[in-house]
Amino acid sequence: MSWNELVILYSLVVVGCLAGGVYIGVAMGLTGLVGITAVSGTNLWESIGGIVWNNSTNFTLVAIPLFILMGEIILQGGVASRFYTGLARVFRHVPGGLAQTNIAGCAVFSAVSGSSVATAMTVGSVAVGEMRKRGYKDSLTMGTLTAGGSLGILIPPSIPMIVYASMTHESVIDLLMAGIIPGILLAFFFCVYVAIKATLDPSLVPAKDSVSDEGGGNPIRDSLPIVILVGGVILGMYTGAFTATEASATGVVLAAIIAYYYGGLTWKAVKISFENTVISSAVIMFITICAQILQYGIVITGFGEGVAKFITGLHLSPFVFFLILLGIYIVLGMLMEGLSMMLVTVPLIYTPMIAMGFDGVWLGILLILYIELGQIHPPVGLNLFAIQSISPQTSLSTIAWSSLPYCGIIIAFAFLIYLVPDIVLWLPRTMR
Repeated sequence: MSWNELVILYSLVVVGCLAGGVYIGVAMGLTGLVGITAVSGTNLWESIGGIVWNNSTNFTLVAIPLFILMGEIILQGGVASRFYTGLARVFRHVPGGLAQTNIAGCAVFSAVSGSSVATAMTVGSVAVGEMRKRGYKDSLTMGTLTAGGSLGILIPPSIPMIVYASMTHESVIDLLMAGIIPGILLAFFFCVYVAIKATLDPSLVPAKDSVSDEGGGNPIRDSLPIVILVGGVILGMYTGAFTATEASATGVVLAAIIAYYYGGLTWKAVKISFENTVISSAVIMFITICAQILQYGIVITGFGEGVAKFITGLHLSPFVFFLILLGIYIVLGMLMEGLSMMLVTVPLIYTPMIAMGFDGVWLGILLILYIELGQIHPPVGLNLFAIQSISPQTSLSTIAWSSLPYCGIIIAFAFLIYLVPDIVLWLPRTMR
C-alpha cells in the first residue's frame, strides 16, 4: 500500500475508534495492528510481543512509577498542605498574595509529582478553601491553579519528557535539565500576570490578606524539606551523581523520610500511595505500549517515511512549520489528553523537524509547552475538569475564562523559545 492509502486507512480506523468511544490507548494499538496486517498480513504479529516486552523492561521508563510514588507519598503524608501553608507566609506581601502562592506552589510541587493534573489537584485541594475563606474571587483563583498545574510536565521530573526520550532516544537527563529554565521563566511570567491583574482590579483579592501564624506554622520548617527534596533530585542528575531512574528512587526515599519527619508516614498513607501509583503507572504504560505498536506500524508500513518526505518536499520554512504544529496541537488538545497527543504525533513530526534543523531536545520542550496549552484551553483541557472536580460549585465556563489568559502567555512563551532557543538548550549544553 502507498502512504497515501495508509493515510486514509489510519484516519478511518482512528476516527472510527474515537467516534465509537474506544479508549485512546486501544485506538492507537489497533490502528498500528491494522496497518501492519494490511501490509504484511499476520507475519509480523509475533513482533508485538517483543514491543510489549521491550517497553515493560525499559530501564528509562522505570522512573515513571517511582516519580509517581514520590509524589503520592508527599501528598498522602500530608506534606503538601504544610508546604502550601509555609509558602503562603512567604508570599503574603506580594501583590496577589495566595494567588501567587498557587503558582509558586505548583512550580515546586510539579518537581515532585511530574504530572500536570496531579499538581493542579494537589495544590487546588488545599488552596480553594483557603482563598475563598479570605475573600479571593474564583475568577482569579481557578486560573492560577489550572495554569500553575500545567507546570507539572515542564519542570522536572516530567513523565511526558521520559516517554519522549524513550521514543526518540534523546538523552533523558538533557531533556529534564532543559525544562528547568523554561519552567522557572514561565512560572515567573504567570506570577507577573497575577500581580498586574490583582493591581488593576483590587476587587479580586481581599483588602488585607495576612496569613495567620496560628498553629505554630513556620515557613522555613514547612517549606524547606520539599525544597531540599526537589533540589537534591535535580542536583544529583545535574552533577551526574545518578541517572534519572536512580534519581526517582532517591526521591522516593527522601519523600518517605520527609513524610516520616512530619508524622504522616502511616500504613494507611503508604497503602494508598502504592495503590494510586500502580493504577497511574498501569494506565501510562498501557498507553505507551499501544503507542509503540502504532509507531512500529508507521515505520514498517513506510507511512512515516512517506509523510516525512511529503512534509520535507513542501519546502516550508521552519517558522511556518512551527506555526502549523501549534495549530495541530491546539486542535488535538480539544480531543485528547497530553500524553496521547505526544505519542500520536512524535513518530510523524520528529524526523521532518530534525531534518529542518531543529534540535531534538528543544523540540521535546516545545511539545511539552504545546501539551501544557492543551491541558488548560477549553473545551477539553484536563486541568479544567480536574479543578472543577474539587470545586463542583464553580462553573466550567468560569474556570475556562480564568485560564484563557494563561493560554496566551504559553503561546507567547513558545514564540520566545523559538526566537531564543538557548533558553532551552543552554543548561543541558553547559551540563555536558
